[in-house]
Parts: sequence; structure tokens; C-alpha cells
Amino acid sequence: MVSLVDWVAPYQTTKMQKLGCSQLFGEEDPDQDVSPDTADPELTADAGQKALETTSAPEGNGRLKRVSTRAWVEGIQYEPQKLFNKMFRDDIKYLLSMETLWKKRRPPTPLDWDKLPNTVDGVVPKDTIQDQRQWSVQECANVFSRSIRILQGQLAEREDGGMLVWDKDDDAAMDFVAAAANIRAHIFVIAPKTRFDIKSMAGNIIPAIATTNAVIAALIVMEGLKILNGDIEKCNSIYLNRQPNPRKKLLVPCALDKPNPKCYVCAPTNEVTVLLNVEKMIVKTFEEKVLKTGLGMVAPDVMLEDGKGTIIISSEEGETEENEEKFLSEFGVRNNSILKCDDFQQSYELTLIIVHKEKLEEDQEFVIVGDVSELQAKSETDTGTKAEGASNGACNQTGDIVVEEDDLMIVEDDPVETGTQKRKLEDQDDETGPPSAKKKRLSADKHASTDDDVAMVS
Repeated sequence: MVSLVDWVAPYQTTKMQKLGCSQLFGEEDPDQDVSPDTADPELTADAGQKALETTSAPEGNGRLKRVSTRAWVEGIQYEPQKLFNKMFRDDIKYLLSMETLWKKRRPPTPLDWDKLPNTVDGVVPKDTIQDQRQWSVQECANVFSRSIRILQGQLAEREDGGMLVWDKDDDAAMDFVAAAANIRAHIFVIAPKTRFDIKSMAGNIIPAIATTNAVIAALIVMEGLKILNGDIEKCNSIYLNRQPNPRKKLLVPCALDKPNPKCYVCAPTNEVTVLLNVEKMIVKTFEEKVLKTGLGMVAPDVMLEDGKGTIIISSEEGETEENEEKFLSEFGVRNNSILKCDDFQQSYELTLIIVHKEKLEEDQEFVIVGDVSELQAKSETDTGTKAEGASNGACNQTGDIVVEEDDLMIVEDDPVETGTQKRKLEDQDDETGPPSAKKKRLSADKHASTDDDVAMVS
């Protein structure tokens, strides 16, 4: 378990070096100097006296003239080695001179530019990303020196009195803070951090939000472009790993999963779009050419989803005969209207989305958008399954008894009209004729209470 000190200490070192970068290259503020005040009268020991002599000078009245770190570093022209020895050797020795500070805590260890360790605690994976790899103290010193020279050049490009503003997205400024923070962490025996971790602390950002979400958003846009270009088959599910896989890849594309037939969201639905002119196409043409010829229906029933359940086409003979010469627009069919189509003879249900077009290409009357062959194949499969069940003595969904031989005759009483039936049952003039495909089945209890005479001819 990580203690509070181990968690807070890296933040403190990072914030301190961020402030130090601003003092060296930003707006000068002597009251916020990160280097110890060597003119403090409470200096003790030889180390403090030496630091006092190298950073202060007496004035004419005998008082010490305090020199800020910014003025001192400008005097040495931002020499990396001298600045390193001051920040991580002389200043640390000055702190060691205050013996009361280290009675109950571990004292820091000063570092010298010419004697830096070049090892890293623990095993460093070879495939680790550069920003997530732990630097040694020697590497930190090299990055520290390089970043100072870059920042010095940026400062020189500004006019007199110019200054730099620290930015986490400035590589040189970020490198300075990361290197200096890890060097100081080594001195005070604090767990070092990677450049990636220090950037999140110095910039007050959450890497998961700032980085991962940006990557995923970009991937979504790229997959969306494939859909817009009509390349849906090229779409993939892409996973972002926390660590590179054996092939050194963070992004792993996978083929899309097939739709789950039991899922109401991704299951394929019998839905097609029809482009036509609702003001010029009559109901008869719509039934014969679109539904029967184009979509393979036999006896369709069509209802408009307008909140009222308007019946446009009925499979019952003569029920909607007066609608055949009317235009679709007369029934309220407009652009994006939805029509529900049922073919009870095939157990074939279909949803049509009507798109109104004033004029189609090549003088076409209509255009069907969708995989019609897949819908028809599904209908044929369902019909074949029901026929097989019927041959074994089963009944189809309409409740009509399927008879293959002519040696069985069913004699029924006159049909009784019930209040729950949608349509009246029609009388048959020819008793030997086939029963109507749309005849509604009476309930099982009703059949049980009637005495039908059945004559069988062997």
C-alpha cells in the first residue's frame, strides 16, 4: 500500500521544479526564489559558509547583497554544468548545514556533475514507450543540459525583458521539469517517476481523459468515414491496450461481431426503403409492381403508420377495391412515411420506408433499397418449415387444416359471427372448394361446443 508521503512527495518535487523553470526563464520574482537564501544569518557549518561566499557579496555598508537565482544564472550565461552543481550540490549542502532539520528524517545526498550514477532500479522492459521509460540520473542530467540550451535560445529570441511561459506541451520546458524533478527525487530518496507521470502532475491533467479519449474519438471518426464511403465491410472493432502486445502494437483491430438474432438492437429486421413519387403512383401499381413483383408478396395487407391505422390495401377481396385508382398521397403517404405490410399466406412481414422522389433516374417508377433476396429467402425458409410440419399432421399459423388427399370431406355449420372477429366470415357456394386463406380460426372452446358432422369416404 502506498503511503501518503510516497504519494505526495513526487508532486512536491514536480511543482518545485516547475516553479524553478519559471524563475529561470519566466517572470522574475525574488520573493519566490527556489534556491535557499544564503544570506540567512542563521547559516552554520563550513558548507553553508562556502555557499554564502559564492552567492552573495558585501555592500559598502557591510551588509550582504543578495543575488537572485535569475541574476546569477544570467551571469554564467545559463551554463548547464554550473547550474546543475548549484541546484543539486551547493544548495543541498546548504540544507545539510541546518543540522536540526535532519535529526528525525533522512538527510539528502548531494550530487556532483562529474560523479553521476548511470543505473536504474529494477528491470526496464525493452518494449516500453520512451515517455514511460524510467531515466537514470545520468540520463536526467543529459536531458537537463539539453533542455536548458533550448530554453535559453527561445528566451534569446524575445526582446529585452521578454520571458517564457511554462507549457506542458513545450517539449523543452517539459523535459527540464521531468529531469530536474527526478534528480531532486534521487537526492531526497523519493521514488522517481517517468516523464509521462510527471507531465500529468505538472499539467494537472488526467492522462486517461486527455490521451485515451482523444485516441478513441479519432478512431470513431475514421470508422465513420468508412461507413460514409460505403465500405462497411472494412469496419473493425479496435481495442486500445495498456501495454504493447508481442507485435509491439497498442491498437488491435478485430473483425466486427455478427448481429445477434436474439438482440432487439442489432438483429436484422425485415425493412426496406422504396423510392417513388407518392403523387403519381396509384395504389394498384404499388401493389402489383412494388409489393408483388418487386418484393415477392402474394396477398399483401398494407397499413399506414399514421396513428390511425389507415388500411390502404387489404387481401380480402373487394374490401379496398375503391382505393386501387387513388394516388398514395391521398392516403397521407409522404416522404419518410412507414408502411406495415403483411402477407399471411407466406407469414411474411415487411416494413417499408417511403422516400418521395419527384423524378427518378432513367424514368424509373420506383427503386427498392435493401437486400430483397435475403428477405424472400427467409420467407421461403419459414414457409418450407411450416409445410413440413403440416405434412406430419400439424396446423399452420392460420389454424387451417392441411389435407393432402381427397378422401376426407369436412362439413361445417354456418359460420357464426363473433364480436371479437375483425372481418365477417364469408359463405362458400362450393363446399368442395378450397377454404379461404384468410378465414379466421374459431377458438378451441368454440369448436369444442359445436357438433360438426364429418363424413369420411374410404
